Amino acid sequence: MSKYSSLCDEFYIHANLNTEMELPSGRETLLHFFEQIKKKYPSLQNFYGRERNEYVLEEDKQQKGSHRWISAEKKRICSGHMNPNEVDEAIEQHAFVMDTIPYTLSVSPLDCESLNLMYGFEFAYRGNHNELLAEALGMTPAMEKMVDIEGAKLVAFDPSIQIALEDDCRTQCRISVEPRTTAYHVRTGEYPEEQLSVYLTMRRYGSLNSDETYEAKLRDLHHRAIRILDEYVVESIVEPLRAIIAIK
Repeated sequence: MSKYSSLCDEFYIHANLNTEMELPSGRETLLHFFEQIKKKYPSLQNFYGRERNEYVLEEDKQQKGSHRWISAEKKRICSGHMNPNEVDEAIEQHAFVMDTIPYTLSVSPLDCESLNLMYGFEFAYRGNHNELLAEALGMTPAMEKMVDIEGAKLVAFDPSIQIALEDDCRTQCRISVEPRTTAYHVRTGEYPEEQLSVYLTMRRYGSLNSDETYEAKLRDLHHRAIRILDEYVVESIVEPLRAIIAIK
């Protein structure tokens, strides 16, 4: 179990490459791409198609714990790893996929709309997610008095922040929290156990330079993300949430 998995109920790292042009859709090309992935990860045995020409190769979902999957869409390649035993396991998988894409799907560094790496923390909680977030993370002074209005009930509170990490704004980081409580839940007072999500997303916009590769750029995003996770996200968001849920 990774150090992040111990902080929440579910932890995952997903990567995806969005392209400007449509990806090859020929049978032989797509099968060759997935076959290369399967050679590296033989446990990926379930292959199937969805609507809109989306294809998925994944491990058995019935098995508990770690779960890998790869998908190809019209203009996007995704690689996911739920509950990796180690963070490096997920990153190596995503790096391998990104290294495979150029020669199996003919995607050049020019054809990049965005390269994304997302870290997700899931907390199972039965209750008002919005109130839980306000209690754990606090609210800005300009807004906190709103909840003191007589009869007021908090029905939406999903804080997020997005920052650029370079002057040209092509590399950005977004931290967001997604509660699942709705106005219906608040009105009825019936709260099912739902997943409260915390996301850190690293994103590189635009074409890569001629001397850059998707694999190298993904590893660069990961190195930046780990520092933000350890110095900000875990301390300021994940740990407070875990603590408040534990005493509820």
